[in-house]
Amino acid sequence: MDGKKAQQRGNPRIVVIGAGMSGILTAIKLLEAGIENIRVYEKAEKVGGTWRENTYPGLSCDVPSHVYSYSFELNPRWSRLFSPGAEIQAYFEDIAEKYELDPYISFNTEIIETVFHNGQWHIKSQDGHIDTADFIICATGVLHHPAYPDIEGVDEFAGPCFHTACWDHSVDLADKRVGIIGTGSTAIQIVPAIVDVVTEISLFQRTAQWIFPLANPYYTEEEIEGFEKNTQIIQHIHNSMSEALHNTFARAVIGDEVQMNAIDTACRANLTENVKDPELRQKLTPDYIAACKRLIMSNDFYPAIQKPNANLVTEGIERIEADGVRTKDGTLHALDILVLATGFHGHQFMRPMNVIGKNGVNLGEEWADVAQAYRSVAVPGFPNFFTLVGPNSPIGNFSLIEISELQLGYIMQLIAGFRAGQFSTIAPRKDVTDKFNADILEAMKGTVWVSGCKSWYLDKNGNPAMWPWPFERFTEDMSKPKLDEFELTA
Repeated sequence: MDGKKAQQRGNPRIVVIGAGMSGILTAIKLLEAGIENIRVYEKAEKVGGTWRENTYPGLSCDVPSHVYSYSFELNPRWSRLFSPGAEIQAYFEDIAEKYELDPYISFNTEIIETVFHNGQWHIKSQDGHIDTADFIICATGVLHHPAYPDIEGVDEFAGPCFHTACWDHSVDLADKRVGIIGTGSTAIQIVPAIVDVVTEISLFQRTAQWIFPLANPYYTEEEIEGFEKNTQIIQHIHNSMSEALHNTFARAVIGDEVQMNAIDTACRANLTENVKDPELRQKLTPDYIAACKRLIMSNDFYPAIQKPNANLVTEGIERIEADGVRTKDGTLHALDILVLATGFHGHQFMRPMNVIGKNGVNLGEEWADVAQAYRSVAVPGFPNFFTLVGPNSPIGNFSLIEISELQLGYIMQLIAGFRAGQFSTIAPRKDVTDKFNADILEAMKGTVWVSGCKSWYLDKNGNPAMWPWPFERFTEDMSKPKLDEFELTA
C-alpha cells in the first residue's frame, strides 16, 4: 500500500445516519478513536431520537435509568428509578454538548438514498446534497415510524386527533372527554398521567396487557448527593441492575421456566390484588402468558383505570365519526379529543431510505419479505455498511444502550481493520448470514414470543425479530469479528 493510500485508510470518511442514542454514541467513539472525518446526518432539528419525538404525558423509560445510560457517562442526577422522558432527552443533549458533537452533525437533513459505487458510498439528502463515505453506520433506531390504525373514518373526527409520537401540546386536556386507542406501554403511561385532568377518559382496548408491579420511587437529594460524591456507588448500581436483568427477565423470555413463572405469577397477583371489580378484572386479563408482548411495568395504571371517570372499552371499534368512536355494539362514545396510542412500525429500520449495494442490489427488495442481517449489524451485498440495533437485536432482552455499545465495539474493530490495511471493503458472506438467521429461527421456538400472542415483535411472517439466546451469547458474538465469515477486498 503506497503512502497516500495508507493515509486515506487511516482517516476514513464515515457517515452516521441518525443522532439519537446510537448516533451520539457512534460519534463519540469515532472521535475517541481519532477519526474526525465524520458526518452525522439527522432528519430533525436536534439530537435525541425517540426521546425527542415522544413527549406525551407520563412518558418514562421501562428500563431503570442507571442502566439506560452510557457505561462511560453514568448520571448521578436521575430523579427516579425510571426517569421521565424529558430527563432522558436532556441527558442526551448534555452528552452531545459535553463531547462537542454539534460541528459534526447536520440537522434537518434527511438522507433519502445511499448507493455503493466504485468502492464508496454516495449519500443523497432530501435537499439534494451529495456526500461520499468509506463507511455508513445506520443509527436510525427502531421506534420512529408511527403506526396509524386502519379504522374507517379516522380522518372524520371533528376534534383534535393525534398520534402519541406527535403529541399536540397546544391542546388543553382539562375538562375534556378524551379517547385513547391502544393499550400498549404508551397508553398505560398516559392514562394515570391525565385521568385527574380530564372530565372522562375512554381507553379502547383490543388486547389486554400483563402489567408487572414495579414502583417508581424518587431518589432523595441525599442519595443523589451520594452518587455525585462517590461514582463507585452508581457504578455498582449500574452493574448490579444489569446483572439482575440478564439473569432474570432476559433468561425468562428465552425459555427459563422458573424465571418466567415468577414473572407470570407476579403479574397475575398484581391484577387480582389491585382490581377488585370482577367484571373489570376479567376484561383486563390477557389470554396469553406474561412477556409474550413487551412486558409493561406500572404501579399506577390499575388504580387509574378504576377511577369514576375512566372507562375501559373492550367492544371492537366499528368506525370513527365526527363526534367520537362508534363501537360494534352501536354505541357512540362521544369525545372531544382522540389519541392514537397505536405504536410504531418496528421493522422498518433505516427504510424508507433507498439503499443500493454492490451490483445494484436493493436493500428494500432484499428485505421485502423479512429483514435479516449478519449478527444484527451487517448485510450481505452491502460492503462497509453497518446497522446499530438492526434486525434480531435483543431489544426485548437487555438495555438498548448496552446493545448499541456492544454492537458499536464490534463495528469499531472492523473499521480498525480497514485503517490497518487489512481490506478496503468488507461485507458478510451470504451463506454464513443465512445459517445465522436459520439458527435464530430454530432457537426462537423455545421463547416466550412464540407462545401465542400478536405483538410488534413479530414480522409479517409471524416470526419474532428478536434475540433467542442469553446475554453471554450476545457478548461473545460481539467480542471479536471472525473475518473468515466476511467477503473482503484488498
